[in-house]
Amino acid sequence: MIKAIRKLWAEENGQDVAEYAVMLAVILVIVIGTVRLIGSNANNVFSQVGSQLGQ
Repeated sequence: MIKAIRKLWAEENGQDVAEYAVMLAVILVIVIGTVRLIGSNANNVFSQVGSQLGQ
């Protein structure tokens, strides 16, 4: 059992996958946050323009 754990610990492929997963998670958080920020600001701008055109 300990031999298998040491083998997994020394294997670099698993570490690469974990690093890519962390990078992907960070990128997704940044993209989702940016889209939500831009989306709410764009909605406010379109609402203001629409209300001014309706007057």
